[in-house]
Amino acid sequence: MTEVKVPSDAMPAMPVPRHVAIIMDGNGRWAAARGLPRVEGHRRGVEAVRRTVRAASDIGIQIVTIFSFSAENWARPASEIGELMGLLRRFIRNDLADLHKSNVRVRIIGEREGLDPEIGRLLNDAEELTRDNDGLTLVVAFNYGARQEIVRAARRLAEQVAAGALSPSDIDTDRLARFLDAPDLPDPDLIIRTSGEQRLSNFLLWQSAYSELVFVPTYWPDFDRGTLEAAIREYQQRERRFGGLVAKTGS
Repeated sequence: MTEVKVPSDAMPAMPVPRHVAIIMDGNGRWAAARGLPRVEGHRRGVEAVRRTVRAASDIGIQIVTIFSFSAENWARPASEIGELMGLLRRFIRNDLADLHKSNVRVRIIGEREGLDPEIGRLLNDAEELTRDNDGLTLVVAFNYGARQEIVRAARRLAEQVAAGALSPSDIDTDRLARFLDAPDLPDPDLIIRTSGEQRLSNFLLWQSAYSELVFVPTYWPDFDRGTLEAAIREYQQRERRFGGLVAKTGS
């Protein structure tokens, strides 16, 4: 399977997905294929994040969620984790001003308890600085796992039941969704995974119930506007019925 490049002016005049989520996969394999250390793949991956945020804003996407660091990634070698944390620090310190200037709002999802205090402060600073921006929303899934997110939501519901504030019969899908990490955001219309792998890997399991999934062979460091537009074009050709018999219009 080869990557399809779609010029910007060739985008169909059809609805653009409101919310695109991306599993950024393939940094290490990109580096290995070039005889480079894994950290170089991660560095180039940060550049791909910058390109994608700019392209998404230009195209008219309102929300981009990126899977930056999973709860399972702590099992990686300590040296690689240190390199990833260093890249996160540099990204926030170096890129946050540009994101703020571009009217991007940064949101963080994932477990923050137990994080290094410096990392926690940086994440909070990113959210606070951009809180009032009303352009594209960039959601960073950091120390995130979808099963863990659902467990946190269930625990909060259980605490309300134990306190007598809620009856078990009051619990339904809408109420549980209110206790997820970002309940005010719409579910992703489109989830893209790079590198050719075809699985969700514990990413937005609840929110992806009716998302369209597009898997591209491109390693994340090579992801660009053309790749994004090709994925959107495939999305636009899908019929979204949400369990019904008739496709719903719009994104």
